[in-house]
Amino acid sequence: MYLAALRIKNFRKLRDTKLNFQPGLNVLVGPNNVGKSAVVDALRTLLAGHDEPYPRLDVSDRHRPVVGEPTGDISFHFIFRDLSLEDEADFIAALKPCADKTMEAHIHVRYTDADQTGRFRVKRWCGDHQEVALTSDMMENLRGVYLQPLRDAAQGLRPSRNSQLARLLHLLTDDKGREEINEALKELDEKLQQNKFIQNTHTAISSRHSSMMGKQLAQTLSVGLSASDFQRLSARLSLTAEALEIEQNGLGFNNLIFMAVVLSELTKNPDAAYRSLIVEEPEAHLHPQLQRVLLRYLAGVPTSEGERSVQLFVTSHSPNFASNSKLESLVCLVENDAGVETFFPRDIKFAKGKREKLERYLDVTRAELFFARRVIFVEGAAELMLVDALAKLMGFDLREYGVSLISVEGLNFDSFLPLFGEAGLRIPVAVVTDADPFEEEEVVIPIDGELDAEGIEVLLAEAAYLEEIGVPEEADPGDEAVKKKVKRKAVYPSLEDNVRLSSNTINMKALEDDFVKVFHGQKTLEYDLALLEANRDPMLIALADLHPRVSATLRNIVDTQPDNTAKAKALFCGMFERKDSRSNVQKGRYSQALAEQMVKNAGCEVPDYLQNAIRHVCQERFKP
Repeated sequence: MYLAALRIKNFRKLRDTKLNFQPGLNVLVGPNNVGKSAVVDALRTLLAGHDEPYPRLDVSDRHRPVVGEPTGDISFHFIFRDLSLEDEADFIAALKPCADKTMEAHIHVRYTDADQTGRFRVKRWCGDHQEVALTSDMMENLRGVYLQPLRDAAQGLRPSRNSQLARLLHLLTDDKGREEINEALKELDEKLQQNKFIQNTHTAISSRHSSMMGKQLAQTLSVGLSASDFQRLSARLSLTAEALEIEQNGLGFNNLIFMAVVLSELTKNPDAAYRSLIVEEPEAHLHPQLQRVLLRYLAGVPTSEGERSVQLFVTSHSPNFASNSKLESLVCLVENDAGVETFFPRDIKFAKGKREKLERYLDVTRAELFFARRVIFVEGAAELMLVDALAKLMGFDLREYGVSLISVEGLNFDSFLPLFGEAGLRIPVAVVTDADPFEEEEVVIPIDGELDAEGIEVLLAEAAYLEEIGVPEEADPGDEAVKKKVKRKAVYPSLEDNVRLSSNTINMKALEDDFVKVFHGQKTLEYDLALLEANRDPMLIALADLHPRVSATLRNIVDTQPDNTAKAKALFCGMFERKDSRSNVQKGRYSQALAEQMVKNAGCEVPDYLQNAIRHVCQERFKP
């Protein structure tokens, strides 16, 4: 039995939000103030633990619309699936049939009828009829434990009658075991009372007490174990870590120990039909390595014989936590002009191999996309630095607008883009890519004889080109096809030219919608910058920081070129397309130097396509 769906209405940031969950681990991610804590409190309206009261809500918890005043009730609709026959018997009043002939348990919680102080009265019922109240037996069958953010795990591990440790001991000890513990404690207590040092202590206290109070008022005192039976022992039981008291142990490890105790108690609890653990910000006090260790464990909590499964709900602000989560476990909350919406990456249909590719690429930096309000995707580190600097030239601070700049390290946009748009995360996304324009060039190579290095290169270039444009492979191309080969030929367009786009750029353009837009220039970012006359001097100055002689020589070459396009080509090829590729300027180092020059030189120009990309993600209708 697991919680499959939760619908939240009129609650804080959530006007009408439906969340779908899976058995096991569910990781709620999203930017700050998007409603993750509201989801946690919604879960707790039904799944409160023994030590945690159900949340008390008042009129201030109503959803506040853009126009008008907040009104109405707050409601939560829980749907449980995969019920066993015993579960169906326990929740028979809540059952409703599904299309696949299985049964679901539907439970409603409504906060209504505010009193004079504004506090709501809570009502819980089953199925479709408010008259069928949720019974106390059903509520006891829904077991939940809530671990709040920045929790004091040491406090939760301290000895007490109702501590998690005491409850776990009670669950794991049968009647025979209690008797054995009682006998052992009794023997130890009797042995201690025979010890002369204990006796001396007892005599000193008793004699002093008798002389103080007199024989008529003095009480009978004894010195011995305070935990002399099982019940008292469970209330005084404590944990140590590496021979240290829990209070002396680190905060991060204490949190992990506390989770271990809680999960042990939940899995061993035979009295509940449903068990859940709700954890806010489990990454608190944990360094990245321990975050990965914890997530790997939570993703597949092992159960031994006789143990029950536990459904976990985790909220996180950690890209490290999100990057190590499987896509099917993520529940994304995003806010756009329509309000707060939910998105479930597990529902996205990826092309073959793309889901696995995406999970490999989702490192800590790229996992930031799950917390972003706006995203610009670029090809590599060079664009990462330059786009940020160019945005500042336009008067846009991308951080202030909540824009995440993410490099896909190549042309791997197709693995990321399915997560966005009308069917995904509905936030503004700009894809900045190279046009990579080309022309076809026909090359003749001899049919007979061994191929030289040039011939081999031509064959491979043609195969790559035909594969890119989608020409089907033929079993026997024939002699004529072998003679004449077609390959890509690089072009260096002017600002006014209509370029022939690469197939990769065309394919990405086909994925555009109101939220996702693809932007490209005439060739590459560096070439497009060089096409603008105002940028060439800063580009050469940046080059001089790395290679002063090359910069001086290249400046002379550029100055002798006849027109704007030729100057741009000379500058671009002189840095990045030399015949000996080993002498090319390193793009990463150069882009860093160029970004610094752009900050200093307000006269630099931003290519039109980059202006459009930056304005798309920073447009005012998408509020940061």
